[in-house]
Amino acid sequence: MTHYDYVILGTGQALGTLLGKLIPTGKTIAVVEGGRVGGSCVNYGCTPTKTLVASARAIHQARRGDEFGFRVSGLEVNYGRIRERMNAIRNGSTTGLTKWMESTDNVTLIRGWGRFTGGKMIEVGGTTRIQGETIFINTGTRPSAPPIDGLDTVPWLDSAGLLDLEELPEHLIVLGGGYIGAEFSQIFRRFGSKVTLVQRSGRIMPQEDEDVSGALHDILEAEGIKIMTGTETTRAEATHAGGVALETNHGRLEGTHLLVAAGRVPNSDRLALENTAVRVSDRGFIQVDDQCRTHEPGVFALGDVNGEGAFTHTAVNDAEIALDCLFGGSRTVSLRNPVYALFTDPPLGRVGMTEREALAAGHRVLKATRPMSKISRAKEMSETQGFALLLVDADTDLVLGASVLGPGGDEIINMFAAIMHSQIPCRNYRQVVLVHPTVSELMPFVLDGLEEVTARDQAAS
Repeated sequence: MTHYDYVILGTGQALGTLLGKLIPTGKTIAVVEGGRVGGSCVNYGCTPTKTLVASARAIHQARRGDEFGFRVSGLEVNYGRIRERMNAIRNGSTTGLTKWMESTDNVTLIRGWGRFTGGKMIEVGGTTRIQGETIFINTGTRPSAPPIDGLDTVPWLDSAGLLDLEELPEHLIVLGGGYIGAEFSQIFRRFGSKVTLVQRSGRIMPQEDEDVSGALHDILEAEGIKIMTGTETTRAEATHAGGVALETNHGRLEGTHLLVAAGRVPNSDRLALENTAVRVSDRGFIQVDDQCRTHEPGVFALGDVNGEGAFTHTAVNDAEIALDCLFGGSRTVSLRNPVYALFTDPPLGRVGMTEREALAAGHRVLKATRPMSKISRAKEMSETQGFALLLVDADTDLVLGASVLGPGGDEIINMFAAIMHSQIPCRNYRQVVLVHPTVSELMPFVLDGLEEVTARDQAAS
């Protein structure tokens, strides 16, 4: 059995942050990976999908040429070239990360799936046995399939399978109206596929307030995406033409390809955690304290597998918190505000509480909204869909949450994340001078429209 000072199980997005801090210590580090180096973000998530978003937006803008004063004749989508670009970028990230580890003297990359045989003892691939003084579980999540009769008999795709598909789907059925479903629906519609988005609940993006999810529904539908909300899928079967058919409470639906984007499950069930003191929730997420420590001394769980966040930036933050803990700091998970983006076009940026959450938490809420159609920079770019929405605590003058659906929303939201983290009162933020002409310069002026919201107002919406 080989002993290491640090063992990292999985090469997801916490890895780079961990290695950046641990390599300079000169201590021995083992990294265990049974799949593609880089985890889901690099291989199947952020990197390839945002590359596709860029291609889809360029195609969409070309189709709008008349609006901007030019004409593109004979526009043709080359899906093979789109995939080449995507693969070059994501494979470059994977290769670079692998070379970094393999060229670093105090890092050993061990290929294979790891499982615990004891508190700090791990077996890799059934043969290699290692031990770590400190262990980081960084194994992420994987797509899950809903319990639909017959689904296991049809060639459904998860996000990884869709990215590996070499031909453009003629008719893509997307099962699930969350982040993954919404983004892929718009991407492939812009590439030229017919797209039907099937959502079980009464609206897409149900975790958002109704005004946000409603606006997103309208944006996607205006691009020709058929959206079926309140739709229960009861059965799946293959068609004679080699496609997929779904039986729903709204009738039969047939397509050439099926993307299942209905949730993810943590990769904790493959680790033999019963051989440790590590505990998991009833959903399989590894339980951690406020510094990402598990119940097994010296073992941390970072990223999606701990259920404390489902994004690359939260995984990176988990790594920073764990390292801070190891080196005598006091950073905690509970101090961060939830912040994320939906990379549709226009994108949605979100931070803090929704209106519903703020009212449920007992805050006296002030709310202000400004449509993009009233922001000069948005009009100049012909990007007037969406709006900015701010929620403020009437008693403390602090921002409770913000939603920016519109051009640059995914970037602008970071400004509000910084404001909230720094606890800057709104009256101070309103005095800031920002660059003109930009979309973000109007964000302080949104505060001029603050009005108190009641639970009755929320119920009415």
